[in-house]
Amino acid sequence: MATDPICGMKVDEEHGLKLTHEDETYYFCSQHCMEKFIKENEITGVQCTECAPDGKQQIYRNKLVIVVFVLAVLSLLSLWIPFLQDFRKELFNYFRMIWWAILLGLVLGGVIDYFIPREYVSHVLARPSKRTIIYSVFVGFLMSACSHGILALAIQLYKKGASVPAVVAFLLASPWANMTLTIMLIGLFGLKALFIIFSAIVIAIITGLIFQILEKKKRVETNPHSAPYDETFSIIKDIKERMKQSSLSFGSVRNAFKGIFQGMISLSNMVLWWILIGMGLASLAGAYVPGSFFMNYMGPTILGLLVTLAFATIIEICSEGSAPMAFEIFKQTAAFGNSFVFLMAGVVTDYTEIGLLWHNVGKKTAIMLPLITVPQVILLGMLANWLF
Repeated sequence: MATDPICGMKVDEEHGLKLTHEDETYYFCSQHCMEKFIKENEITGVQCTECAPDGKQQIYRNKLVIVVFVLAVLSLLSLWIPFLQDFRKELFNYFRMIWWAILLGLVLGGVIDYFIPREYVSHVLARPSKRTIIYSVFVGFLMSACSHGILALAIQLYKKGASVPAVVAFLLASPWANMTLTIMLIGLFGLKALFIIFSAIVIAIITGLIFQILEKKKRVETNPHSAPYDETFSIIKDIKERMKQSSLSFGSVRNAFKGIFQGMISLSNMVLWWILIGMGLASLAGAYVPGSFFMNYMGPTILGLLVTLAFATIIEICSEGSAPMAFEIFKQTAAFGNSFVFLMAGVVTDYTEIGLLWHNVGKKTAIMLPLITVPQVILLGMLANWLF
């Protein structure tokens, strides 16, 4: 299957949106992603071909629709099958806990998607200084995408000239320090979620700085796509110029609302189905897995941390999807550090991420990433268990 170059989602070539440009074919999961790609690459005179014979087939193949349908069927069956009643209660408890966080996150994600040009991101990450690592983390906070979507964006930024340390810092910060997920984690854990966000930022900064040292010593790859940094470009001046060219009118406000809504829909298709899968898995664990299992194997011990790390490495869940499962671990064991390790392991030991880095950046970078990050995750997990 092809990969959407904007959001990173997998696309079935027979049922996605196809665009051919300069003898290369791209596939997109939605009209929104395709239009963003055309705009960002300043492509003119091309036609988008919708390969699906009709809209209904696309709806039926939509992962969000499939997941919603499965959860709805299981919930309805629980009215007649007593075995499923506990699952339904757990699932509804999760909905009541975080529905507002999901909605608010999607709205903010749509606002960011519409108002912040991708060119600003590329410019910030191209700056050859230590401050670039800080900027990378801040940019990651503005990115509203799941970890798999962030992978595609990070590789795209790398090909546009972002340094390897900046890409690594961005890659580590985005899934857990982004605004959308911050709100969701607070909805689940309360103010303790700030420890997760702060720790993710610390790991991203430390790892990025270490990669800068390794890059200077030629221990990791350098970016062959790097171009001279444009000192004359100013984001502030560009914003002022855009404001001068824009005017406040009914049409501009309508376009803004439309663009924000389209961004929300695109983000929903990218992450919401993962969130629902995570809620379903967490509900199954809460309903049917004995509490003794969590305490015996995922308790607040070194062994529990390592087992949690291994468990998170094996299962392939997007960042938003693993948040409910991490909360279920905390609910069953009261080991907040284990929840933190479970969340971070999905980024620092994810085989999809390491494989993409190996193929697109280099094997040295792919190998050094877990070697540098895993010890930090374990230490901060131990600290979290001690504090909370």
